[in-house]
Amino acid sequence: MATPSWFFYAFIPLLLWRIYARIRRNIGRQRSRPWRHWFGVVLFPLLVAMFTLLALSNPLAEAGLWGGLAGGVALGAWALKLTRYERTAEGFFYTPNAYIGVGLSLLLVGRILYRMEQLYVGTGGAPGSDASFARSPLTLVVFGLVAGYYTAYAVGLLRWRRRSGTAAP
Repeated sequence: MATPSWFFYAFIPLLLWRIYARIRRNIGRQRSRPWRHWFGVVLFPLLVAMFTLLALSNPLAEAGLWGGLAGGVALGAWALKLTRYERTAEGFFYTPNAYIGVGLSLLLVGRILYRMEQLYVGTGGAPGSDASFARSPLTLVVFGLVAGYYTAYAVGLLRWRRRSGTAAP
C-alpha cells in the first residue's frame, strides 16, 4: 500500500520538534557519563561497518563514507580542543561547542529529510530501494562526518576522564 505524500509532510513538524528538543538538551554544560561515551565508541563504528557493507558495490559511495569519516574525526579532534572540561565534587562535566554539534545535527537531519522526500514523495508514495538510501555518496559523506565526529569526541571524553580520574578536584 502506498503512503500518501501528505503523510510525509505532516510528519515533518513532529520530527523537527523532536530534533529541536534533543539539540536543546545537548547544548550547555553536561555531566560526563562513561556509559554514554562507550555507547558512542561502540555504536558508530558498528554503523560504519554496516554502511560499508551496503556501499561495497559503489566505490564512489564507499569513498564518500571514508572521506566523511576522516573529516568527522578531524572535526571531533578540533571540537575537543574547544570543549570546556570541569571536575568538581559533584563529578565530571564538559561544555561542548554548541555550533559544531548543532550544525552537524542539522546537516544530518536535512539530508535524511531530503532523501526521504526523494524516496517516498518523489516516487508518488511508492518507496524506492531502501538500499539506495545507504548507497548515496552524499548521504554517506554526511553520515561519515557525524559518525567520525561522535566517535572521536566520545574517545576524547573517555581519555579526559581517565587522565583526570586520579587528580584531586
